[in-house]
Amino acid sequence: MQMSGRNVNVNSVFYAEAYHPVQAGSIDGTDILPHDNAVYRAFLCSSAGLYDPLGDPKLIGDPYCTLFVGHLSHLTTEQSLRKALSKYGRVKDLRLVRHIVTGASRGYAFVEYETEREMQRAYKEAHHSFIDDSEVIVDYNRQQLMPGWIPRRLGGGLGGKKESGQLRFGGRERPFRAPLRSIPYDDLERLGIPPPPEGRYMSRYQHIVATAQSRLDNLVLEHYQTSTPKLLSVFVSYLCL
Repeated sequence: MQMSGRNVNVNSVFYAEAYHPVQAGSIDGTDILPHDNAVYRAFLCSSAGLYDPLGDPKLIGDPYCTLFVGHLSHLTTEQSLRKALSKYGRVKDLRLVRHIVTGASRGYAFVEYETEREMQRAYKEAHHSFIDDSEVIVDYNRQQLMPGWIPRRLGGGLGGKKESGQLRFGGRERPFRAPLRSIPYDDLERLGIPPPPEGRYMSRYQHIVATAQSRLDNLVLEHYQTSTPKLLSVFVSYLCL
């Protein structure tokens, strides 16, 4: 196992370019073991090639013009969603995903625009907007664009809510955080997980040292700011003798 030895900005984040279930379940992208049953299920699906992201007959249109819209109100209909998103461009097609038995909305949809430019505008402006009193999230159509994609229903996906206990990292809502521990390069390579990019993290030891140095610098500065006026006062008094 190789060790990290770079001293850089600890507040950096980074995003997944390809999907790996074990990595998506890790807050810093360095886990090498599934941490819950859903991640393990997604890992099995990925390893065995049981899911074909392009094999869904319900996929709509051009993936480069299509957005995923999540956290929709269950009261939102195709008509109200189209009306809300038409302010960003011409909506060509729309699919509000519904339960196969009850027909109730599952809280997310795929929206295709006439052009990629209109899609990009919606991507930038519709994120965290409100539709039917619900704050929605907007992302690219990762099912078709992200290599290795595994959907939420199979234990994959991205994002999620804390109360679900199944957060997935590396996407727009929850990017990977900069690791504060040694990076297990060999193990990540064995699993086919790309390591955090260069210049994005520091080791835990470096983080502790940097934090201690910062605190020391602040103490020195505070001491200097409080003691200097007193020293100047004494010096001036001495000159006036």
